[in-house]
Amino acid sequence: MNYFDFSFAPFIELLDNVVLSWGLIACGLAQLSKLVFDFLKNKTFRPAVLFETGGMPSSHSALVTGTAAGIGLEYGFSNPEFALASTVAFIVMYDASGIRRAAGFTAERVNSLPSKTWSNPPEKLLKENLGHSRIEVLVGGLLGPTIALPGILFIGSPVHLFQTIQLLKG
Repeated sequence: MNYFDFSFAPFIELLDNVVLSWGLIACGLAQLSKLVFDFLKNKTFRPAVLFETGGMPSSHSALVTGTAAGIGLEYGFSNPEFALASTVAFIVMYDASGIRRAAGFTAERVNSLPSKTWSNPPEKLLKENLGHSRIEVLVGGLLGPTIALPGILFIGSPVHLFQTIQLLKG
């Protein structure tokens, strides 16, 4: 086997998965929209928000609801795979607005303790913005299907799009 042999076939197959592709696109667009929301809130352009957890909207919620809606559209809303995807979506969204948010509040309280509290003070503060408010989860959860369903219906997979504009042969 030549170590320089490389096939793009697995990558092309992954891009041809219309449900996964549009779920990820919904997630990416939700993450990008955090730039706008953060700018409106803080009146400053902070690209670092793209790599932070928390904030408006929840990109994880957009990912799981967009993917679940895509599975329902592709395979039927009475299909067990849709039921599983929906269940996972509910767990992710509940976790984001519950457990992860509570962990962020706990980190905030720990960070506010005076340094004399610690016999060996931490080197850096704990991350506080871990979860989401319910509205951030709701907006992300609505954004997912709003992006994924029209994408699946009217554009198809990225491979189909690239073939349509003749960037890929096949």
